[in-house]
Amino acid sequence: MQSSNSRIDEYIAKSVDFARPVLNHLRSLVHQAVPQIQESIKWSFIAFDYKGPFCTMAAFKQHAVFGFWKYSLLDQSLGYLQAPKTNGGDAMGNLGRICSLQDLPPDHILLAYLIQAKKLNDEGIKLPKRDSLKKKILELPPEVNQHFNVHPKAKENFHLLSPSHQNEYLEWIIEAKQIATRERRIAKMLLWLEEGKHRNWKYDRTKK
Repeated sequence: MQSSNSRIDEYIAKSVDFARPVLNHLRSLVHQAVPQIQESIKWSFIAFDYKGPFCTMAAFKQHAVFGFWKYSLLDQSLGYLQAPKTNGGDAMGNLGRICSLQDLPPDHILLAYLIQAKKLNDEGIKLPKRDSLKKKILELPPEVNQHFNVHPKAKENFHLLSPSHQNEYLEWIIEAKQIATRERRIAKMLLWLEEGKHRNWKYDRTKK
């Protein structure tokens, strides 16, 4: 494998049993898509660089993660990718919690995304500034606006929160796939806001 790094070999060798084949497979696909890739360890993650940050992966006790640096700029019409989660013990990458090779998308899908990411770096396309990303995330879902109309105190306290804390609430609600789950989360959010509390991920990891 070209441009390999012995520190990555050691990282993978020390990973738990389920993670080693996952990390080796992902590493192989990255090198297949971008032979010029450079490997390193950053912030306890395996980092791949190609004309700048490219993608990362890591293994924990019960799952592994893989993420693209410019995830938000990828054409995600092929499916499988998801926004990274950093709260409540959820997976921090774009492929969710990876516990086996079967949890990975098909190789041709991953290679297509890797080739997209390479093109972005080849063309020098940069991520938008954080402020523009925040404005996009902070758009209130219609049902939240409806509830705020009859819960003015919750609405007032919501707008007193920092943008990052507003984002945490909204992302938690938007991620709910079922209507009943979303309604339960909105009800909890309204209760916490009316009590002047910020959502506590530490004690609500089930995200029901």
